[in-house]
Order: sequence, then structure tokens, then C-alpha cells
Amino acid sequence: MDDETSFQDRGVDAIVAEFDTYEDYLDRQITTTDLYYLEDIELARQLVELGYRGTGEILKREDFEERKEAAERARRQKLLNRPKTLYSANKNLEGHALLQALALREEPVRSGKLVTIVFIRDKNSKGQEISGYIDFAHRLQTENLEVIFDGKKRLLPKPSDLSFYNWETQTSTSSPTPNFQVIADSEVGLLFKNKRDRKLVNVDPNAPPSDNTTRTEIETDEYLQVVLYDHITRRRT
Repeated sequence: MDDETSFQDRGVDAIVAEFDTYEDYLDRQITTTDLYYLEDIELARQLVELGYRGTGEILKREDFEERKEAAERARRQKLLNRPKTLYSANKNLEGHALLQALALREEPVRSGKLVTIVFIRDKNSKGQEISGYIDFAHRLQTENLEVIFDGKKRLLPKPSDLSFYNWETQTSTSSPTPNFQVIADSEVGLLFKNKRDRKLVNVDPNAPPSDNTTRTEIETDEYLQVVLYDHITRRRT
């Protein structure tokens, strides 16, 4: 790309940044004299677009819209790439064993180096015993967990998680996430297959948790039972 082309591109980008729509850009080229004689804003815009009015070379509609879409894509990507403040940052988690454990895992989970399945067994607001397996990464991506780390709300399994069971109503659900596929094996029991490296996570407490996975039981008085399954993700080659 030569210097002249680069300069022209910068000029186009400046135009796209200044005007929200192509019509706004055309209106800038229309004078009060044009409107006085033409008496029709749409006709004046058409004449500008065709090059009969305005100053300098007129940017084509398709070029404007193409650059506008590219600028919007770049803006969205910049937002996605912007470092996110951890939900657990600067929170007082003293006396909250589960939240302390999750705070240690939040950054590596967000970065994709680690995926953590959280098993929780406890009672819901109705006093019903429930249990389930939560994909921590999926919750981080789909919910604002700051209220959890602030202590304003408890982390509990729900029907949209990897696995959920209400012991009183005997309601049972399972849902895949972007990270795991749920496999109900009649012989082995419940398995979770990581979609990145295709490794299986076995949550049977009497069996090894599988390759690259560690099982950690959290000692806490806040829940009936909490177990974390940490799986280090590696792309399959």
C-alpha cells in the first residue's frame, strides 16, 4: 500500500467515524442554496450521491457501509479483548471456603487454562435438598457473579447447569455447555466430556477423576457438600 492510498484510507475512516449514517454524510454536502432551489432533501441527497453536488470526490454508499461495519466489528472485538475485572477482586472472602477456592481459580478459568466443575449439595430457598454440577467457566460467561462474591447471593445448582437434581420432587435435568458434553453411562455413571481436549471427567468419588483432572473436597459449614473438579485443558493434537 503506497502513502497516497494509505492517506485516502485514513480519510475514509475519518468520514465513517464522524457520521452515523450515509444520509448524514450526504447532508453535510448539501448547502442551503441547494435546498432553496431543489425544495426536496431526498433529491438533493441523490444529486450529491451521483456527484452533481458537494465538494471533492463523494464516497460511495457501499464503501461507507462496508467501512462502517468493519469499524463496528473492530469496536466489538476491542471490548471483548479488554481485560475484565475479576468478580472476586478486592472481596473479603474470609470464612467463605468455597468462594476463596473459586477466587483462586477465576483468572485461569477466564483465560481458558483451566475448567472447573463445581459439585454442590445443599437446600434451596424452599428447604428442598438439591444437588448438581456447575460449569464455573460457563457461569462466569453468562452471569454476573459479583453478587456471589459479595455474599449477597449463594451459588447453587439450577436446572440449566451441567446436571441438576431435586431430591424432594425427583426432578432431574442435564444440559451441555460450551465446555462439556454430559454423558450418562449406565455402567460407569455420570461423565463429563471436555469439548476442547475430549478428555472425560469422572465424578464418581470411588474412581480416579481422569487425566489432567484433580478432585478437591471443600470443608465448609455453608453447604452440605462441595467438591471441585479442576481440569487442565489441552488441545487435542
